[in-house]
Amino acid sequence: MIVFDNITKIYSDHSKALDKVSFSIEQGEFVSIVGQSGAGKSTLLKMILIEELPTHGKVLFDTLNIHTLPRKLIPEYRRRIGSIFQDFRLLPNRTAYENIAFAMEAAGRSEEEIDADVPHALDLVGLKSKMWNFPHEMSGGEKQRAAIARAIVNQPVLIIADEPTGNLDPLNTQEIIQVLKKINDLGTTVILTTHNKGVIDSLKKRVITMEHGTIVRDDIHGKYVL
Repeated sequence: MIVFDNITKIYSDHSKALDKVSFSIEQGEFVSIVGQSGAGKSTLLKMILIEELPTHGKVLFDTLNIHTLPRKLIPEYRRRIGSIFQDFRLLPNRTAYENIAFAMEAAGRSEEEIDADVPHALDLVGLKSKMWNFPHEMSGGEKQRAAIARAIVNQPVLIIADEPTGNLDPLNTQEIIQVLKKINDLGTTVILTTHNKGVIDSLKKRVITMEHGTIVRDDIHGKYVL
């Protein structure tokens, strides 16, 4: 599904964020990417989202070299990917329902589809009872579940979760990880970045460890070793 083929990224200040990185992720995998700050995790995700271009090498998504896409086709490509962030990024003046509906409107979905799919997405993340709550009326874990519902409502083939539990307590952290596992069990590929050793150890899924822009370990058994 995703192939990084000898990717190097050198920024304008001559710093090297990625150095000859190669790996592949199959459809339906759950892969965690770990490493200290500056290891290259964020740059790697930005490559998938075409927010950064490689200096050398190529990234393939279903055999398509994504960095050769015409600019006008990039939004369509990005709609195949759902993104989840540490800071939730919910619109504060919209309810949970309206935040998710807004994502569907932006994708050109019809009112009928929105009416049918938004409650289903909220139910999937266990948040149907908070449908009409505003973000300030929800806990951190509930906000993140609303953000996950927003990410999945357009049925992406890939979810990128960038430190999604960074602002959460241990209980809410485990709830969010269980939601991501549930989404993965339904067939969606998940890429997770995290510093949380407990999360990695509980997942028992594939872990890619990065240091100084290179992959130093690719462990199918889910070990967090730094």
